[in-house]
Amino acid sequence: MNIQLKAEYEQFIQNRIATGRYENAEDVIIKALTLLEEWEKGYQEWEEETQQKLAAGLASIEHGDMLDSQVVMARLEEKLSLKM
Repeated sequence: MNIQLKAEYEQFIQNRIATGRYENAEDVIIKALTLLEEWEKGYQEWEEETQQKLAAGLASIEHGDMLDSQVVMARLEEKLSLKM
C-alpha cells in the first residue's frame, strides 16, 4: 500500500524514528493505528454506556421517578455549602 502524507506528518514520523523508539515508518504507523483502535473501542464502550444510562433515565421519568428542580438545586446548594 502506498500512502501520500502531508510534509508535517512525514516529519513527525521521521522525528519519532530519530528518537530511537521506532526503527522505521511502518513501526510508527502501526503504533498510531493500534492507539486509534484502542481509542475507538473505548469511545464505543462509552457511547454504549451513555445510551444505557439515558434509557434508564428516560424509563425513570416515564415511571414518575424524578425530582423537582427546586429540590435538586437545594441539594446542590447544601452539598456546596458543606464543602466550604
